[in-house]
Amino acid sequence: MVNIDQIKQLRKETGLAISECKKVLTESGGNIEKAKEILRKWGCNFARKIGERATTQGIIESYIHPNRKIGALLDIRCESDFVAKSEDFRNLAHELCLQIAAMNPLFLKVEDIPEKFLDGERKIYRKQFSESGKPQKIINEIVEEKLKKYKEEISLLSQPWIKDESKTIKDLISEHIAKLGENIVVKSFARYEI
Repeated sequence: MVNIDQIKQLRKETGLAISECKKVLTESGGNIEKAKEILRKWGCNFARKIGERATTQGIIESYIHPNRKIGALLDIRCESDFVAKSEDFRNLAHELCLQIAAMNPLFLKVEDIPEKFLDGERKIYRKQFSESGKPQKIINEIVEEKLKKYKEEISLLSQPWIKDESKTIKDLISEHIAKLGENIVVKSFARYEI
């Protein structure tokens, strides 16, 4: 049985409508953590469904670190001006700027990394293991695994979120898509450091 305090807590933590909170809590048997996990799955499914809708509105967000030596700019888009002006959307944009400043991603997503760039990394990794005495097949597997991890580290959407490493930035955006009911797309970003 779901009680009103559980609904209030989930609503406070997620910002969802009361009816949605009650529905997911009922499905999770009153377990708030399990309810959040169900919401994450719903968010991913919802994000896939609306992922093709046009994003013609949005904001440019900026962040300057207190030491005035690191800054980030972000172009993030959504479907309506109403959502672009919402506090949740602005908070998401700010969180992404903090992520960019802290983690220094080089690309938006793994698919954006040029093959020429990856070839250079492969050569470095192969050289590291060339005198290890391991068979070439094993070296190739190690190199590809290291390369996969490196691609995730330098791609914004695949990086773990600095405030909750159990979520990637893509997961964070998907949660906001589900919460706000609109497609959200990061168009571009830049990071500056002195």
